Amino acid sequence: MKQNLTIALSKGRILKDTLPLLEAANIIPAEDIFSSRKLIFDTNHDNIKLVVIRATDVPTYVENGGADMGVAGKDVLLEYGAKGLYEPLDLDIAKCRLMVAGMKGAADVQGRMKVATKFVNVTKAYFARQGRQVDIIKLYGAMELAPIMGLADRIVDIVDTGNTLRANGLEPLEDICYVSSRMVVGKAAMKMKHRQIQPILELLAAAVEARKEGVEVEKADL
Repeated sequence: MKQNLTIALSKGRILKDTLPLLEAANIIPAEDIFSSRKLIFDTNHDNIKLVVIRATDVPTYVENGGADMGVAGKDVLLEYGAKGLYEPLDLDIAKCRLMVAGMKGAADVQGRMKVATKFVNVTKAYFARQGRQVDIIKLYGAMELAPIMGLADRIVDIVDTGNTLRANGLEPLEDICYVSSRMVVGKAAMKMKHRQIQPILELLAAAVEARKEGVEVEKADL
């Protein structure tokens, strides 16, 4: 008898890109996720459920057994720093960069630098590797305002096209890392439910490669 599996999905842009990959792996929600207020969804498999939560909560649910598998951005995973997770697959979706940015043409900062970000742990580690002393100012949104209002010298944030930076007089200065969404698996779940999880990972990997090559992948049976 197959054990129950729960897959945690990140809300928003990542969700839109994840569902076609799951469908290619023959995991299909029983109803339209985007038109429902529900958080837990049945699928075409009696033993597989999907839970839709905030991206920042996905590692917590997976590491602590609230979900067996999950999809989250590399930025979230780096900030969370989970040791109880495996990261077996890059889904190659929701791609962007985590960057240091500042006002266009701004002079180098002498001495301690003020940096606004929601990625506190990643930012501390990045500047520590450079031997730079920084004061971190934690913000949750509208990061571009911080240099404009004199709150910070630099920001660390996700950059996609860079249009928002340019529209507010900022420019990207330093790359921290490339970001895409990853499939993560709890270490306990991988041990206890490996026979069910591994085929899903293999089907998703095939779907990712097919997507890269622009080839339609046939739905497979789990």
